[in-house]
Amino acid sequence: MAVVGVDFGTLHSKIGVARHRGIDIIVNEVSNRATPSLVSFGPKQRSLGEAAKTLETSNFRNTVGGLKRLIGRSFSDPEIHEVEKKFHNATLVDVNGTVGVQIVQLCSGFGVGEDDGRRSAAKDQHCGSTVNYLGEQRQFSVTQLVAMYLGKLRDIAANELKTGVSDVVITVPGWFTDIQRRAMLDAAQIAGLNPLRLINDTTAVALGYGITKSDLPDPENPRHVVFVDVGHSSTSCAVVAFSKGRLDVKATAYDRQAGGRDIDYALVQHFAAEFKEKYKIDVLSSPKATFRLAAGCDKIKKVLSANAEAPLNVESIMNDVDATSRLTREDYEQLISGVLERIPGPIQQALTDSGLTLEQIDTIELIGGCTRIPAVRAKIQSVFEGKVLSTTLNQDEAAARGATFSCAMLSPIFRVRDFSMHDITPYSIKFHWDRQPEEPDDDTELLVFPKGNSVPSTKALTFYRKQPFDIEATYADPAALPGGINPWIARFTAKDVGPNEKGDHSTVRVRTRLNLHGVLSFDQTYLEVEVEEEPMQVDGEAEPQPKKKKIKKLDIPFVWGSTSLDPSILEKLKEQEAEMHAADKLVLDTEDRKNALEEYVYDMRGRLDERYVSYVKTQEKETLLQALQAAEDWLYSEEGEDATKSAYIERLYALKKLGDPITNRYKEAEQRSQVISQLRETINRYMGEATSPDEKYAHIDEKDKQSIVEKCATIQQWLEDQIARQSERPKDVDPVLTSADVLKRKDEIIYFSTPILTKPKPRPPKTETPSGTETPKSGTETPNTQQQQQQQEGEAPKEPQGPSEMDVD
Repeated sequence: MAVVGVDFGTLHSKIGVARHRGIDIIVNEVSNRATPSLVSFGPKQRSLGEAAKTLETSNFRNTVGGLKRLIGRSFSDPEIHEVEKKFHNATLVDVNGTVGVQIVQLCSGFGVGEDDGRRSAAKDQHCGSTVNYLGEQRQFSVTQLVAMYLGKLRDIAANELKTGVSDVVITVPGWFTDIQRRAMLDAAQIAGLNPLRLINDTTAVALGYGITKSDLPDPENPRHVVFVDVGHSSTSCAVVAFSKGRLDVKATAYDRQAGGRDIDYALVQHFAAEFKEKYKIDVLSSPKATFRLAAGCDKIKKVLSANAEAPLNVESIMNDVDATSRLTREDYEQLISGVLERIPGPIQQALTDSGLTLEQIDTIELIGGCTRIPAVRAKIQSVFEGKVLSTTLNQDEAAARGATFSCAMLSPIFRVRDFSMHDITPYSIKFHWDRQPEEPDDDTELLVFPKGNSVPSTKALTFYRKQPFDIEATYADPAALPGGINPWIARFTAKDVGPNEKGDHSTVRVRTRLNLHGVLSFDQTYLEVEVEEEPMQVDGEAEPQPKKKKIKKLDIPFVWGSTSLDPSILEKLKEQEAEMHAADKLVLDTEDRKNALEEYVYDMRGRLDERYVSYVKTQEKETLLQALQAAEDWLYSEEGEDATKSAYIERLYALKKLGDPITNRYKEAEQRSQVISQLRETINRYMGEATSPDEKYAHIDEKDKQSIVEKCATIQQWLEDQIARQSERPKDVDPVLTSADVLKRKDEIIYFSTPILTKPKPRPPKTETPSGTETPKSGTETPNTQQQQQQQEGEAPKEPQGPSEMDVD
């Protein structure tokens, strides 16, 4: 069973695995530790991760990133159109009430990736009726896209661990709402994963920090650490109290629109305006040009983190223009001042909510790639005057390590030191219900889980009802939620509720829970009924005593619904994902066989005039060259371009049938001298041992040793004869002496000789001494003598001593 933690990021994701008594961040198929969070669609297959990254520029309309920012959101959410849309080139659409993408084929006259900004906004939004994925018009919800991407991460981990991957812990932003968390859980299940926990990213970082510390204080005097994460798309802050064996999150705060992508966006806007004036080109009208400029801005951002000035060079950005510019750090910080000014906000908010003063803060740990920017660090430092900022954690991989630790703690196969986590909810949750007609003054809502409530947490609510009733759970402060997310969480209905035996209200208890994932659930509903205890029986008669009453719990049926996908829909999406995964694998396998055929054609053609030139007959060469040319022509024909896997395999087999005899002659000539040397060495070794005067072979019968000599001599004669015959044959004729034959004779000698030469020496015969012929040594007595002495002295003979417990295994 694998233990895997996934840090699901907006730009990249990292995968951690527990092995070798530690945590490793594994690499993907191109040996990168971070896998791009991208999904791309082509006419034949999906491309995920690194493969999608290579298509991000050429197939921008069908490549989707920023999945973490879109999951669980609705298409009508104003934040999707006002903020997120500017970071996406894919066509966003409504898919069953949630945001999704439409896979499009560009209008005629424009190749994939060649959009130069000449199309109208209407065409840009809905262009073409044909779709670019498997010839079908397809729309995918972001939940499905995340499932596709998680499936890629699953395959990367499975390939590294050489075993199936199921149980995972996935990081999510602490500001994710119930609907976003449920969408993540649905996506994981569609991908065939079993999410043991959705862990807040800052909490994962805190776990990785605390579980390795052996010097944590007692709970009475905890160590307070502030974690500041300035990532690609947001800024997060958590104040955490550490003590022996536990961590308690005291406060969290977030700014969802202050991160690295906002810095990049400001730089792109600046240089686009400069180039419009300088070169008379509109970079923002061309997605390809925008991608090139964004890549240059990312480089200049990194250079300015260590230097006072940096150049920008973008070759052939558009219209054959090579754009150049320069930027100083001072101008750079002025350009991104809007982003910088937002960074202290969540830090100050978290400190205020924690109730701690700056003097009570022991450490400030920085994580996230943007904390390497000096201006960002300066803004963080402005909040913590006089305190040193620490970077002891891996700023890019700390969350993945913490998620993997969490998975190991929840897995039954790993032993992890006891360490408890107490997270908190960032939003208040209230329950409300309809007022009863007979109780006009009854309350109709209750704040059940206030902001900062511990997670996980269970609460029992008591209702007095005469009939079935409903409860709705919503967020108490919709304005605090991301964008326009619906504050509705769940609806609960208690059934089979009626008056009690006296005709009064029944007491109904409802158990609700914020679970490990941070989502709300309803676990149990029961009636509390007062019943009389049975009197005690004494000699068959009831003992007179006052009747006692006790409370009995009677479970009653209930139903509840949330934003999670219906099980039937979930199962259908699982099947669709499995089909697409199998189709992708078939395409990859087919492409691999096609490449193998193409490689064989070019390699064989070149080697016929090089290394194989002495080993091929003229007629063979002509026949093979014709077959290679025919295969090449077929490969680049319309039929060969879209052939099946079996067709490529069949073509390759036909070519190898012609080429293998030539290849084998070359290989035999290359290996022949080596295997002949091995056989001669074996002959000399065993013949020498069979004729050796060494004492260790003295016990072996001479006839047996002579049989080894004869065996070696026979095979040696065979070898010399075959070498002579082979030397008379030209290189372009199949050999009479093959490596397989030589190695077979070598094994023949070994299997014949080894049993003879390793025959054990016979044991020397035992010499028995007749009883009573020897005088016992001084100080020792034979058992018979001891018994005689005991009988002479009037003692009973002792029983022989058996082995002690220490002697018994």
